[in-house]
Amino acid sequence: MSIHTSTAATAPKRLTSDAMSASLAREDQRVTAAPLGHALVELAQEDDRIIGLSADLAKYTDLHVFRDAMPDRFYQIGMAEQALVGSAAGLALEGFVPFVSTYSVFATRRAYDFLCLDIAEAGLNVNMVCALPGLTTGYGPSHQATEDLAILRGMPDLTIVDPCDAVDIEQAVPQLAAHDGPTYTRILRGKVPRVLDEYDYSFELGKAKLVRDGADVLLVSTGLMTERALEAARELEADRIDVAVLHVPTLKPLDEETILHELGKDRLVMTCENHTVIGGLFDAVAHTLVRNGSGRQVTPVGLPDEFLNAGALPTLSDRYGVSTGKLVERIRAMHGAAHR
Repeated sequence: MSIHTSTAATAPKRLTSDAMSASLAREDQRVTAAPLGHALVELAQEDDRIIGLSADLAKYTDLHVFRDAMPDRFYQIGMAEQALVGSAAGLALEGFVPFVSTYSVFATRRAYDFLCLDIAEAGLNVNMVCALPGLTTGYGPSHQATEDLAILRGMPDLTIVDPCDAVDIEQAVPQLAAHDGPTYTRILRGKVPRVLDEYDYSFELGKAKLVRDGADVLLVSTGLMTERALEAARELEADRIDVAVLHVPTLKPLDEETILHELGKDRLVMTCENHTVIGGLFDAVAHTLVRNGSGRQVTPVGLPDEFLNAGALPTLSDRYGVSTGKLVERIRAMHGAAHR
């Protein structure tokens, strides 16, 4: 007689994923595979100045698509990020427009001085397109770029972009190439969700866009947190909580005019970012308010000021309060407290 019993019907669903997941998309989402790589190929077919460089990570930053399509315009520098950035500077001085791919942690922690002095000080058109921003890998602090925006926001003349989805990435690539000066973009890789094409939205470098309006709560979001903000807004419709979402894909220069306009309305305000709450979107918004004489209260939603654990991404997102579910819980609590 078998004594095996199944608990599948009653046990709660476990949150699991590969720690180094190449894609954050759910199975039911519309996606585009490797939008960065395909957008670069399309752009390079029209502009022979476009070249690609990688520090032995083309396959893991989606630049392999460009490498395979245009091998004569791709440079594999190897696991040497400082040489990678220095090489890009030299090529830019010769009139090329480099797109440089590696992981965000390596670009910001290992190659900062080269990015600053070789590229930014010289005002060169070099585009850093870097994967694994914030909490997009479960491999722990060695790979989690939770502080990259804080590191780079103080660098003069550097444009910083945090795309929400494949739509943002596809539309950003030609604008980055046309921009006069260096850029740093936090790239989502693999099968990247398509979110913003369901709204009346188009990417404009340096501009924030109100993707969804609402009277009760304003979520000022950037990067992948815009997708979660929109998901939370839809879920909160059942609670009759009307949530607006202001997407800020460009962190520097910040679209202060649009942010001040939207924060001037009477509603709860939260910033949402896939980055530590120190030195990123929240600090940029708070700084803008103070400089313009506003005492408006803003609540940050982001990663804590600590080294994060390794593990499965859904579990970590819940633990650190940046999942859609945790965002919904926080909005409900704040909205309820404000109306007691």
